[in-house]
Amino acid sequence: MRVTVLGTGMIGSVIVQELAGSDAIDEIVAVDAVAASVERCVSATRSAKVTGRTAVLDDYDRVAELLRGSDIAVSCLPHALSLLAIRAAIAAGCHLIDLVGSKYEEKAEYDAQARAAGVLIVPGAGVAPGIANFLAARGIELLDEADEAVMLCGGLPRHPLPPLWYQVVFRLESLLGLCTKPALAVEDGELVKLPPLTRLESLRFPEPVGECEAVVTDAHSTAYTLRSKVKRLYEKTVRYKGHWEKMSVLAELGFLDEAPIEVDGQLVSPQRVAIPLLERKMKGGSNEDMTVLRVTVTGTRNGRKMKLEWEMVDAYDKERSITSMAKTTGFPAVQLTQWMAEGKLDKRGVAAIEDVIIGDVFDPFVAALGKRGIAISFKEEEIEQ
Repeated sequence: MRVTVLGTGMIGSVIVQELAGSDAIDEIVAVDAVAASVERCVSATRSAKVTGRTAVLDDYDRVAELLRGSDIAVSCLPHALSLLAIRAAIAAGCHLIDLVGSKYEEKAEYDAQARAAGVLIVPGAGVAPGIANFLAARGIELLDEADEAVMLCGGLPRHPLPPLWYQVVFRLESLLGLCTKPALAVEDGELVKLPPLTRLESLRFPEPVGECEAVVTDAHSTAYTLRSKVKRLYEKTVRYKGHWEKMSVLAELGFLDEAPIEVDGQLVSPQRVAIPLLERKMKGGSNEDMTVLRVTVTGTRNGRKMKLEWEMVDAYDKERSITSMAKTTGFPAVQLTQWMAEGKLDKRGVAAIEDVIIGDVFDPFVAALGKRGIAISFKEEEIEQ
């Protein structure tokens, strides 16, 4: 069984290291456009199963060629290359687990082609989208009628510093997208787009996290796959208290706008100026991080009003020197790849993770994540009417 991992950055390297321990996988090819990144990944893994290749990954034909002969691929590429990787995997007859969940509607259009090729394509197989999705789907499945599903998730520094109490993990442009782009959600069973940085709410997670706040962000595939099963559905991104309020002020004043404005006779994008300024202020007190997640689904079961809730508070893995964000984003993809290599997933086509990890598959998958160090708790309670 041969697996190709596209992208050997922070998360891709962790995925390669985890897959190297699988008895069901014989060969892993780690690919990146940057030779130094590939070398670091292969060196850190220290497994005879792993080989590295340097290749341009924004060329469809090149990626399709890379994937021919592979059984499964894991895409850890930027959002802009996600659809290209999916198309290339279908052409190569290779299953694909994709960490990126954006543009699900476009990706779903390739379902028939993926079925014809006999492959499974799973977009959005990280933490959110990813874990949050299949928890929401499970909550809806366990109720006779679902009223609302709310997915809360956020990456946080373990030792936050003022003024923004946040630590940049990925490209800052992705974070600013949360502040500037409308958020897809479901209300009254219909798709809606909500203004960015709205529906601000305060909440609390167990220590050492404490007080936080969240705003609505894009619900990705769940807005399409679950809208016929629930009346209201939202995803919200969590930050420490005060972060979103300050970002809202910057957005309101125009500092996050992409459209150029004239400054001393020159056209300048406010966002391009804001990015380097904000990056200097978005640092934590160490490399240690945390990832929090809470999925709450309410509705009725056997005539009773019920609330089902899953929660995860994950910390930096000191023993393996793995960030929580890399672990919680990468390990769901690792487990999916493991199961595919073992022949446990017979679904084909383009399927969101909430359409794969459901029913009888749900509990074993959550248990498998627990064995990998991602603990997810569950509770349910009757709500007084």
